[in-house]
Amino acid sequence: MPRTIATPRPPRYDIPAALAHLSAADPKLGKLISRAGPFTLRIASTQSPFEALVESIVYQQLHGKAAATIHRRLLESFAPAGTPTNNTAHFSAQQLLDCPNEQLRAAGLSHNKALALRDLAAKTLDGTVPTLTQIRRMSDDDIIDHLTQVRGIGRWTVEMLLIFRLARPDVFPVADYGVRKGFALTFGKLKPTDKVTPADLPTPDVMHKRGNKWSPWRSVASWYLWRACDLANGKMVLPGGN
Repeated sequence: MPRTIATPRPPRYDIPAALAHLSAADPKLGKLISRAGPFTLRIASTQSPFEALVESIVYQQLHGKAAATIHRRLLESFAPAGTPTNNTAHFSAQQLLDCPNEQLRAAGLSHNKALALRDLAAKTLDGTVPTLTQIRRMSDDDIIDHLTQVRGIGRWTVEMLLIFRLARPDVFPVADYGVRKGFALTFGKLKPTDKVTPADLPTPDVMHKRGNKWSPWRSVASWYLWRACDLANGKMVLPGGN
């Protein structure tokens, strides 16, 4: 059945306290915060883990417009005939598991993504993928352990869910290219006009060593590292990784 998805909202953690802590703990990060401006992250908090991961799998390794088209077609394929979806429709894990392969192919999904979606559906039904109520009571590490059991879901994908869907305040996705580049721009020798090479990007150990002082607000710090790329490129850089 079609439904209304709530308008994305700010996270419910204490943003002024987070910015004060980060600026005091790391003056260089504080300068970036001052340059980048207000923290404007918005959370799509009404999505279930199943729905959020369906979207994540569809979007993997695709440009946004192409992925959005496939995601819309997938939603429409489960909607009653003649019902407008406008990305407000949804479907159950059982419906996804029961649908024919031709339906997924017609939406534009690759063979591997179809397999990943079916595995997601099966692991949602067997309880490996928790409900929204359950996941809100779980620790970050437990969520990562559960969700990375799904085919095609790696740590980075779960970290994006933790930051952008569950509003967890202390996630540091050190494998994310944008976070790594923003770290190099802010704390390393990388200049905005430089061509980035692998040698320019920090290792996870270097990032964790500095990032420890940002806890318990590393999600906020990560958001500002993405903004460092934004400032360098003159355009918004979306999260990206493996």
